[in-house]
Amino acid sequence: MKISKQSRRDAKALFSACRVNGLLDETRVRTAVTQVIAQKPRGYVGTLKQFQRLVKLDIDRRTARVENAIETTPAQVEAIKANLERQYGSGLNVSFWVNPALIGGLRIKVGSDIYDGSVAGRLAEIKNSL
Repeated sequence: MKISKQSRRDAKALFSACRVNGLLDETRVRTAVTQVIAQKPRGYVGTLKQFQRLVKLDIDRRTARVENAIETTPAQVEAIKANLERQYGSGLNVSFWVNPALIGGLRIKVGSDIYDGSVAGRLAEIKNSL
């Protein structure tokens, strides 16, 4: 289904109205969706689909996944969180995972940005260059 320009504009306006201090407010999102469904304006299905896409992109942008080959120490956790919040702003949801396949080092994914400082990543880089 193709989404009209008006539906895109409406979704963008809804998305902007749901932000508080630069962060998405979950209660405002729920209220906005409920009101749109209740009113059923022209093209509301396309508007809601575009709105859902914008919300998903914002959630992805505010989610960080940090993979380490070994368990991360509390001091490392705080240092990584501080560096990520300095670069991406506050409101970042950071989760830490142990991935023994990395051999050593870290792999950090924030939204579509990937920082790979792992040994496995470097080995794959060398393999691809040969």
